[in-house]
Amino acid sequence: MTMPPPSLLYQQSLHVLGVGNLMYVFVEDSVRQEYFHYLPQICVMEAGESVYVLFKSQLQKAGVEHQLRREIEIQAHLRHPNILRLFGYFHDKTRVYLILEYAPRGELYKELKRQNRFSESTCATYMTQLSNALKYCHNKKVIHRDIKPENLLVGLTGDVKIADFGWSVHAPSSRRTTLCGTLDYLPPEMIEGRHHDEKVDLWSLGILCYEFLVGNPPFEAETNTETYRRITKVDLHFPSYCTDGAKDCVRKLLQHDPFKRLSLEGILEHPWIAANAKKHPSTSGSSSTPPAPSKPDKS
Repeated sequence: MTMPPPSLLYQQSLHVLGVGNLMYVFVEDSVRQEYFHYLPQICVMEAGESVYVLFKSQLQKAGVEHQLRREIEIQAHLRHPNILRLFGYFHDKTRVYLILEYAPRGELYKELKRQNRFSESTCATYMTQLSNALKYCHNKKVIHRDIKPENLLVGLTGDVKIADFGWSVHAPSSRRTTLCGTLDYLPPEMIEGRHHDEKVDLWSLGILCYEFLVGNPPFEAETNTETYRRITKVDLHFPSYCTDGAKDCVRKLLQHDPFKRLSLEGILEHPWIAANAKKHPSTSGSSSTPPAPSKPDKS
């Protein structure tokens, strides 16, 4: 494809949102369509879309070209209100451009750090949305393998969206042995080098639920070795303010034996989730969204 000069992407109509190790991030603001007339129709910028600009030289240096291709292949085929939409992509000699849904409230991680911890209502609502999104992924034989606050974005009205599929894999056989993901969120079977399947995402949801409730992951330690030990022993402790229902949900997800973990359907039916999650159409697959995160519990 013959591309227009890259400078066309740096007009005043594009605002820089942030700069990462591998990319610049822009958001469309009434971009003139002729800037993009070389693109396939699906890639023409519209309101609510953002452009991620990745530099090929840095992708090659980091050795993540295959990871990016896999992320594009997987995310481009996913359609769910709690999964960030990839509308299309294109590239020139030096850059790759991803056209993604824009999540104006940014990283959920930053919101969690700002609030310190979430209320049980907010936590249960997010758990419901993520469980539905992962049910959708697992039905398509997609294992995410790296669910964590940094990989979740927040939409305009507070809905959570899974954003990063860099470690995910389309695995029709459903069994993998690669060690990947984030240390605090790694399940025992991956640390121990055992085969793993979609149940790694159940463990990650348990870690995430705990971090939502407490403000930090459950197996944090001063050294990686100690973190590994705590994970494999499931050395789990709760602060006094956590309710019995919340603790029960987390414990049932953080089971050393993957086959004993609470299923995604089990999460949705768990009494604590059912009692605390905000009832909203988006939790059952609609594109609507729940309210923004509420204030953390005072207890």
